[in-house]
Amino acid sequence: MKKIAFITAAAAAAIALPSAAQAQDVVPGNGFIGVQAGVHDLGLDDELGDIGPGLELDDSSPIFGIFAGYDVPVGPALFIGAEANYNFGTDALDGDYGANARLGFSVPGGAKIYGRAGIQAIKVDYSEIIDDDSIDFDGIDDTESDYLVGIGADVPVGRAFVRGNLDTISFDTLRATVGVGLRF
Repeated sequence: MKKIAFITAAAAAAIALPSAAQAQDVVPGNGFIGVQAGVHDLGLDDELGDIGPGLELDDSSPIFGIFAGYDVPVGPALFIGAEANYNFGTDALDGDYGANARLGFSVPGGAKIYGRAGIQAIKVDYSEIIDDDSIDFDGIDDTESDYLVGIGADVPVGRAFVRGNLDTISFDTLRATVGVGLRF
């Protein structure tokens, strides 16, 4: 399943690239920057369940961060773009960061609906996931990275916009974010 989703995203990007090369008379795209907040659920409780008496998993974390990117129109409504993000977490995650490509379309009124694919790294805080002071997590590699696949929408409010995204990292985690951005 993971390979099929990755191949589909790569194929969509490959199909869009020739259109981008031919779109020389299209108006240049626009940059954007913004802040976001959300929840990132690592999905460990589904995989591990109850790991023992007195031990419970708390594997979701509020996240707060920034994003920035650039979109280039490749037709009257189609666009392709790139975006980077950084978030810090307060519970199960110390933070996450990554970059992705966006492919989508603009609807009348300026809203953008898109799919995205890229890579995301997460820094896990095991001591927050497993609330047991007797376990020493020092020396354990706590950074993981894998591919990100997601969908989202940006809705304009003047030069600013409001956005919502729903992402998964390797179809193991679920991350929902909302944000506010500014186009330049």
